[in-house]
Amino acid sequence: MSDSLERLYLAVLAARDLDPATSRTARLFQRGPSKMAKKLAEEAIEVVIDAVNGDTDAVVRESADLLYNLTVLWASAGVRPEDVWREMTRREDMLGIAEKLPKSAMKLPKVASPRVAARRPIVALEGRTARKRH
Repeated sequence: MSDSLERLYLAVLAARDLDPATSRTARLFQRGPSKMAKKLAEEAIEVVIDAVNGDTDAVVRESADLLYNLTVLWASAGVRPEDVWREMTRREDMLGIAEKLPKSAMKLPKVASPRVAARRPIVALEGRTARKRH
């Protein structure tokens, strides 16, 4: 998967200076980060709606659009895919692959940590119950 996102990222970088009249990517770069963010949010909402409606095929299609728009926003912000992979590795080393860092842990110093042998196990998400946020 990361190879596909790497290729997409490189294609986005190559397309950003094309003619906005013929390139959707160039048009997004021309319109700036706020338009990119709006498109990303729209795609995220579409993924959520399709998932709630149980439309798996639509979730797949909209997820591809979501990843495209995320990659465009990364490129605009100067974020490279390997920056994200490095953060994911750091989090995995701390908590396991299927966990999100709590907000209090976000302020921990960045450490170039080697892969930790004793990680938390990967957990199945199907058995978890949804909690309502307040």
